[in-house]
Amino acid sequence: MAEVDSRAARIAELEAMVAARDARIAELMAKVEALTARVAELEARLSQNSSNSSKPPSSDGPGARRQPKKPTGRSPGGQPGHKKHERELLPPEEVRHVVELVPKECKDCGRRLEGRDVEPRRHQVVEVPPLSAVVTEYRSHALECGACGTVTREEVPGYASSAFGDRLGALASLLVGKYRLSKRLVKDALSDMVGVRLSVGSVVNLEGQMAEALAPAVREAGEYVKAADRVHADETGWVEGRREGRGQRAWLWLVATALVAVFHIARSRGAKVARALLGEDFAGILGSDRWSAYAWYDPGLRQLCWAHLLRDFQGFIERGGEGGPLGEALMRQVERFFTWYHWVRDGTLAREDFEKRMPEVEREVGRLLRRAAVCAQKKTAGMAREILRWEKCLWTFVDIPEVEPTNNFAERCLRHAVMYRKTSFGTQGPEGSLFVERILTTVTTLKLQRRGVLDFLTDTLHAHRRGLSTPSLLPLHASVQLSASA
Repeated sequence: MAEVDSRAARIAELEAMVAARDARIAELMAKVEALTARVAELEARLSQNSSNSSKPPSSDGPGARRQPKKPTGRSPGGQPGHKKHERELLPPEEVRHVVELVPKECKDCGRRLEGRDVEPRRHQVVEVPPLSAVVTEYRSHALECGACGTVTREEVPGYASSAFGDRLGALASLLVGKYRLSKRLVKDALSDMVGVRLSVGSVVNLEGQMAEALAPAVREAGEYVKAADRVHADETGWVEGRREGRGQRAWLWLVATALVAVFHIARSRGAKVARALLGEDFAGILGSDRWSAYAWYDPGLRQLCWAHLLRDFQGFIERGGEGGPLGEALMRQVERFFTWYHWVRDGTLAREDFEKRMPEVEREVGRLLRRAAVCAQKKTAGMAREILRWEKCLWTFVDIPEVEPTNNFAERCLRHAVMYRKTSFGTQGPEGSLFVERILTTVTTLKLQRRGVLDFLTDTLHAHRRGLSTPSLLPLHASVQLSASA
């Protein structure tokens, strides 16, 4: 009996050991699966670059692989038949000095030559005269009244209270906002070029004045964008408050039409900022990426950026599995319709024919995305479901001819601001951010309209200092319409 009990106890002990071992194995297997998933996630994150994700090209490491461009078969440089870009000669009335080069004797026989060439070959040399600042001194006289003895001094006019004139103040802001010089370099540049000595603090003060002067024009530009038929929107990272230590995470927002671009710096990347910039009553076509801040807008009036989608499909391919072939098939469909789209733009394909071809592509893209959403690797499937969520926003450019299939216009407008951020490392506080968003709005808008920046800034500061109406950033036809309606 004792032997039976001992045997039963031994069996129970062994069963308990097996159960403990099985539990331990299950625990370790769960950890292995979790660690395997984590490794896969980190490897996928490590392999992300600007060609397969929304990361900017500047974030790519030295070893990042980029998709090589397909060879076109053409040699580098200008192609046969392209329009030459040559410097045009100024008309004679704008030439200050003329040097007549008349030959005196024949280069062959030496005989003396007479007469004049009625159409001489013209060659112009452009030179800059020595630059120097023009200093105006205000002498404020005080005179005593012969009757009552009161001394009256004629004060300096308010517009001349600054030690630096309108054009000099505009030039300082231009060097910062367009040419991306630091305040210290602006100080050095003005000293080197025009012999003006000023401090870094003076540059900051001039920026503050310019920010105030630009306020009406920038406010008017913001209202113009809210009423536009087509707007591109985008945002990029910013840093504000470097004086406080590390600085706070902020975002530089952009809303832009073909001729007006408005920038805004905010501590939020949320929908509240997008609504404020576009306006609650905005009813135009919005071009953007898939960022959630734009999810509130009517999908029927929105166009998602296909350049971003191409990078997502490249991610399908690089993650492999079932999603790899689907990504390749999606890329082929995109290449098809982009080829047609470029033919329409170049005038070699009628818009009506393009619209007739597109339904087949739309159906195939939808089918491939739905297959990826159920069959592909987890991240690829999630990305496919996210794109399908906004499927209605993919093809707005097919229905409305003026709409572009990408948001590249906004990214081009942002490029200058991104370079500014890289060299300035952001702004020290709200005052600096206010100047940056207003000067970027001004510089970018005037570039889109091909208007001179220095003259505009000079006229703006001149009017602001004298309490006059400042110039408008709106296109000429829009300004005329606003004046008529007022």
